[in-house]
Amino acid sequence: MERKFFTEPATYVGELSINVTDLQQAIEFYQTVIGFQVLEKTEGAARLSANGKTAILTLETPENVTGKERRTTGLYHFAILLPNRAALSSFLEHALKQGVQLGAADHEVSEALYLSDPDGNGIEVYCDRDSSGWNWTGDQVKMGTDPLDGDGLLAEEHKVWSGLPEETILGHIHLHVANLEASEVFYSKGLNFSVVTRYPGALFISTGGYHHHIGLNTWNGEGAKAPRPNGAGLNWFTLVFPNENARTETVKRLIEAQVKVKTYPEYSEVKDPAGNTIRLVL
Repeated sequence: MERKFFTEPATYVGELSINVTDLQQAIEFYQTVIGFQVLEKTEGAARLSANGKTAILTLETPENVTGKERRTTGLYHFAILLPNRAALSSFLEHALKQGVQLGAADHEVSEALYLSDPDGNGIEVYCDRDSSGWNWTGDQVKMGTDPLDGDGLLAEEHKVWSGLPEETILGHIHLHVANLEASEVFYSKGLNFSVVTRYPGALFISTGGYHHHIGLNTWNGEGAKAPRPNGAGLNWFTLVFPNENARTETVKRLIEAQVKVKTYPEYSEVKDPAGNTIRLVL
């Protein structure tokens, strides 16, 4: 699906990696329930795709893997953006037939369904409303958490679910952090994201005029500790930059702010103040 941006340049979330405790069980879930295709599989990892070409999600089982910890920083949920409402209608019908336990919400800018994988990693599956209907006041967009019209969504004309449409992308990621103020400074001054919505205990940030690419919250408690590296949950996610100059300038700002940046052939890597790992890619 072509990403819609309203100002340039735009930086967005492209891919993520999560730890799971049982790789084969996780693969079956993400294929059967979510509708991913397996792009590549090794003994300890699998890369998943919607279009058979581009990886969106990597599942990993580290040595001595442990279950997901409670009350830590890390992944709240990652959000799979479907190309239209008809696709979300298809997914809802499919999930109900599978007997999947779902949450749901109307966020005004989007309609969303929520579920968890076998390890408790949170997943949102959503579609955007037309951006012409988003309600902006200055640089702040209005988002809510209202009941979803499930009957109306099911009544949308749709095809029988046959897996994620090839236009599917990773729409955003929502993270538990330890401190909102420190996180805001890092993401806004360091990574050049703009705060577009504030909510009790949370803020939402984006580039290019999107409603949000990243959500940040302290709902697991102020000062929450980082999870074990071998525990189920987030390993890393990517931020895709529009060009090399934008990425280089970002790395420069981070280094000047005394943020540790690791450089590899294909990406640079940083950790946010809560310990969440971010890969800066093109």
